[in-house]
Amino acid sequence: MDTIDLHVHSCFSDGTSTPEQLVELAVKADLKAFALTDHDTVEGVARAVQYGEKAGIQVIPGVELSCEHTISANRKKEIHILGYHLDYTKPELLEILSSIAAERDERNQKMCANLAGAGFPITYEELTSRFPIKIITRAHFAKFLYEKGAVGSIDAAFRKILSQDGPYFVMRRYLTPKKGIEIIKMAGGVPVLAHPLLYKLSVSEIRNLLSELKEYGLQGIEAIYSRNQGNDEAFVRKIAAEFELKITGGTDFHGDNKPDLSIGTGTGDMQIPATLLENLL
Repeated sequence: MDTIDLHVHSCFSDGTSTPEQLVELAVKADLKAFALTDHDTVEGVARAVQYGEKAGIQVIPGVELSCEHTISANRKKEIHILGYHLDYTKPELLEILSSIAAERDERNQKMCANLAGAGFPITYEELTSRFPIKIITRAHFAKFLYEKGAVGSIDAAFRKILSQDGPYFVMRRYLTPKKGIEIIKMAGGVPVLAHPLLYKLSVSEIRNLLSELKEYGLQGIEAIYSRNQGNDEAFVRKIAAEFELKITGGTDFHGDNKPDLSIGTGTGDMQIPATLLENLL
C-alpha cells in the first residue's frame, strides 16, 4: 500500500529538520507524498517542493494555523486548522502570516523578559541567535532552557516553567477559527481540523465545534493521528461522517523535538493510505 504523511513540521517552525532533510526522510520511508504544515508560516515550503521534485516525491504545500475557539464566556481553547494545497506565494497570505509572526515575536520578547526577571538564563537576543527563524514557539524556549541547564528536560520546561497557567506565560492574540478558515480558502487551500482529540473537549463540545467550523467552510478532519489510542480513530471517523467531513491523517512529525515519532509511521505502526490524497482535491 502506498502511504503518505499529511502533518509534518520543519525547522521553520518547531521541527528540527530542514525542508531538504524532510524530503530525504520521506523518500527513505518510501512515502508517496507528504505535506509540510509548519505553524503559521510557509517559509520552508518552496524549498521542500523544489527538493521534492528533484527527489521524485510529491510535497503538498501546507500550513497549520493557530486559532482560538470560544467554548463559553469564560472558557477558550487553542485549536489548529491545517491548510492544504494553498498558494504559498500569494501576497495576501504572506502579509497575514507576516503580521502573525510579528505578534508572536512581541509575545516572545515579553516572555523572555518575564523569565529573565525571575533569574532564568535567557534573553531575547540569545534566543533569536540560537533559533534564527521567524516562528519561535514554546518548544524553542524549552529547548533553550534545557541546553542552558535551567531544567532537567524539555518536558519539565513545559510543565514547570512554560505552562499557560504559569507566572511567566504571555497569552498570544489568536486568529478566530472563522478567520483561519477564510485565510486558507483565500489562498485556494483545503481547511482541515488538526488532531481533534488533543483539545480534551467533551463529545458535545466537539460536535459544537465541528458544527461551527463546518459553517465557516471546514472540509476535513484529521482522523489518523500518531497520538490516537484505542477507539480514537473510529470515533473521529464516525463524527466525520456525521458532519460530512473528509478524512486526513498525519504523524505531527517534529524531528528531535518529538523523538518518538517517525515521518510516515509515527510511533512505528501508523499507515496513512495515499488514497486520502483524493480528499484534498
